[in-house]
Amino acid sequence: MTPLSLQEYLSREIGYDAERMDGTPDPALARLITGISEACKEISAKVREGALAGVLGLAGSENVQGEDQKKLDIISNDIFVEAVSRTGSVCGMVSEEVPEPIAVRDDLPLGPYLACFDPLDGSSNIDINVSIGSIFAILPAREIKRTPETADFLQPGTALVAAGYCMYGPQTILVLTIGRGVVMFTLDDETGIFRQTAADVTVPREAAEFAINMSNQRFWEKPVQRYISELLAGKDGPRGKNFNMRWIAAMVAEVHRILMRGGIFMYPRDSRNPERAGKLRLLYEANPMSMIMEQAGAAATNGHVAIRTIKPTSIHERVAVFLGAAEEVERATAYHED
Repeated sequence: MTPLSLQEYLSREIGYDAERMDGTPDPALARLITGISEACKEISAKVREGALAGVLGLAGSENVQGEDQKKLDIISNDIFVEAVSRTGSVCGMVSEEVPEPIAVRDDLPLGPYLACFDPLDGSSNIDINVSIGSIFAILPAREIKRTPETADFLQPGTALVAAGYCMYGPQTILVLTIGRGVVMFTLDDETGIFRQTAADVTVPREAAEFAINMSNQRFWEKPVQRYISELLAGKDGPRGKNFNMRWIAAMVAEVHRILMRGGIFMYPRDSRNPERAGKLRLLYEANPMSMIMEQAGAAATNGHVAIRTIKPTSIHERVAVFLGAAEEVERATAYHED
């Protein structure tokens, strides 16, 4: 039997096809997710072409965070903005690559949603051919208007109606939640169709694998130092078992590994930038990945509270992240509370 396509899944779940609908109809959301999937297909093709298409290397510019932009960063952003705008389902967008909210072109219709995205996560891995990806989050618009404002996007992650990511690796895989569990779709290169390859993805509460950038250890706060030292002590330490460490330096790939085989991913705040609450961006990195984790039975905190309960104060706000196996996230969070 042919696996369910993304469009068939959306038909069944949110009413793209009313005759097969088993939930509240929401064709605008279905169109938006479909448009995002089309953007991901196009970006996947660009990633695969790489140097042959001249899309690798630096663009000679910086994004709003002061990070060097890759050529593929800018290309991916343009693809996302165009694809999302054309769905007629949004009235504004936020991107990692653009300092202010993005309006829909005047010649295109507006819709009831706001889209937040990191069009190409893991830019440092582009030129070395390691897995990278796109992250997206969908919020309800409080007001449908032609000119989006920063305040429109400052909603906690609990307001998200859908979230997901697309990973460009040996396979192109789209991971999605619309608040009814986590599902995975793999791109069939021959047909150009995303086909469902996993349903009801869950993350075990226990773990024996962790991901963190150990080169920053000397800058971590004491609770993180304590937690990691216990993991490194292995079976002879207080945890009584050995842990393996992995680090890919791309959030999409780190989260995907957790969904596939468990574990915890951490990007804590550190003393190098004491004014920053963390490294990863709340709106379009931490919030969508936290929704995915929670829908998979895992957890996500900033070391103190659930990430999705945080009220953003700016569209590019940063946050510390501890996500994955619930037992490990709870322990790391408890150490901060202590």
